[in-house]
Amino acid sequence: MAQVQLVMPKMGESIIEATILNWTKQVGDEVEVDETILEIATDKVDSEVPSPVDGKLAKILFEPDTVVAVGEVIALIETDAEATVADSPATGQAVSDESSAAIAAPPPPVSAPAASPRNPATAPTTSEVPFVPQPATAAAPISATGSGRFYSPLVRTMAETEGIGQAELDSIPGTGANGRVNKSDMLAYLKRRDNAYINGTQSQQFGGTATSNGSAAPTQKASPPSTPNPVTSVSGGDEIITMDRMRKLIAKHMVDSKRTSPHVTSFIEVDVTELVNWRNKIKGPFQKKYGQKITFTPIFVEAVAKAIKDFPLVNVSVDGDNIIKKGNINIGMAAALPTGNLIVPVIKNADQLNLLGLTQRVNDLAGRARENQLKPTEIQDGTFTLTNVGTFGNVMGTPIINQPQAAILAVGAIRKKPAVVETEYGDLIAVRQMMFMSLSYDHRVVDGFLGGSFLRRVGDYLEAFDANRSDVL
Repeated sequence: MAQVQLVMPKMGESIIEATILNWTKQVGDEVEVDETILEIATDKVDSEVPSPVDGKLAKILFEPDTVVAVGEVIALIETDAEATVADSPATGQAVSDESSAAIAAPPPPVSAPAASPRNPATAPTTSEVPFVPQPATAAAPISATGSGRFYSPLVRTMAETEGIGQAELDSIPGTGANGRVNKSDMLAYLKRRDNAYINGTQSQQFGGTATSNGSAAPTQKASPPSTPNPVTSVSGGDEIITMDRMRKLIAKHMVDSKRTSPHVTSFIEVDVTELVNWRNKIKGPFQKKYGQKITFTPIFVEAVAKAIKDFPLVNVSVDGDNIIKKGNINIGMAAALPTGNLIVPVIKNADQLNLLGLTQRVNDLAGRARENQLKPTEIQDGTFTLTNVGTFGNVMGTPIINQPQAAILAVGAIRKKPAVVETEYGDLIAVRQMMFMSLSYDHRVVDGFLGGSFLRRVGDYLEAFDANRSDVL
């Protein structure tokens, strides 16, 4: 009899922890290989964790709503297989019965370092950094639950290392499940906190005392002042709706994007008459042959991928003073969920797929997005985003950049309009299928010439669409 350790799987490069939402199996239940044992949530997506082996769930080490670090043992599974053949590098590791006792309880939190850049014993003097005061005393130990809110070992360690007391930690807004504070929240808070001290605008909420020359001598670092929210009146007929976890993450992501990138938006109007006529002609036979619809989205993705090849400096991200030009063209497509939230599944290497492949990929991702069946890897590593505001009948929009990308394209509703058509007999007025497109781009790295030229090239590819192409049938 051997026991297999089920560990918290790595859900992406930037994911260091996940929240256990629910155990679908209980202690003593039989489990089969690849059968779901629990559901977890990260900052990006909810996911299911399968069993790496056949066996029986012997022990659960963490309760629901617990934040667990990636790689930490979360459960033990008994299996009849020998330990040497039960190893599973993905989510499980076999151990002997004797060694299982050593992991019966989760490891204790890592203690804070004895000294840090914020410790008076090692920190620069105030003459070197005049507006960064040092704490006079060490911060008190942080409670795991605080004022009714759970704090992971990682968050507690960061707080103790940075001299954050219990009251200050309790005041930090969290974007995790049930308002929990995660590592990203701590890093963002520390950045705001340091900026406030460097600028001499620190708050006295947690014991800081500013002097007339802008320096300070607090007993503990203070929190920077926050921008007050507008006063909202609530009447008896109003309904208060609490944001769900995904809506909180979307809100934070959008605000962070506007703070990070100076947004510029350019617009063009394109004649997509040939494209519309082709789709109207092909959609019946296509659905009959493949059992699915062909929408405008894969055609837009195809045009964007071609234009990115012509203007690769749109397919970039910013890392400090460096511009990272992406080697792959991974196009995200914003998809609306039944809950009203949005998610952006990514078409990897879109430039390497033909129109049929793009259509099948778009339909597959969109369908599984609506059913909350996307894998974490399918919403990661996007290099450019496309959003179709025309789906809701909007003629144009000014989308917010999906960080850390540098640009996002919005396509509007296609409408019949009178337009000037150049012919060999002169200019004529005709009814044409017209559509607005808008490109929002990061003006730190994409200027008007590059952004405008790229947008125009996408429009050119759509206007030059071959109404006689038959490569999808």
